[in-house]
Amino acid sequence: MNAGETTFWEVVDAIRTAEPRYRREAYGFVMAALGNTVQALPEERRRDPGRRHLTGQELLEGVVRCARREFGQLAAAVFAEWGVRTGEDVGRIVFQLVESGQLSARPEDSIDDFRHLGELSALLSEKLGFGPERGADPGPGSTGRRGPGTVA
Repeated sequence: MNAGETTFWEVVDAIRTAEPRYRREAYGFVMAALGNTVQALPEERRRDPGRRHLTGQELLEGVVRCARREFGQLAAAVFAEWGVRTGEDVGRIVFQLVESGQLSARPEDSIDDFRHLGELSALLSEKLGFGPERGADPGPGSTGRRGPGTVA
């Protein structure tokens, strides 16, 4: 790193100085989730820079998957502690990182891509199996809960 280069965490600290809404950890987590989500794409999509770009919904799904894996049943509480409660909050973090040069966006990308994707706590709980998945029929007599240690 050159003496004039700013690290990711220095950029995050500068963002938070101007707008301290989200905890520092949230920025690192969103970046890690973005990387993991891109790596999970099919190889042919990963190789093509035009198709490698994630939509807001794809990134949010990746954030939820990573949160479930990292924090399990505490994911919603962790995100609430970080101040990240909605898909729009994830989008705001993304666009703060875009504006600071840490991420890039296409001209058609917008914070609106993250709006109306739901409350993050509900998405985290749904993906963690605390209730039936959207569109899933839990079957007769089922509570919709999975047994201990079961991963959806």
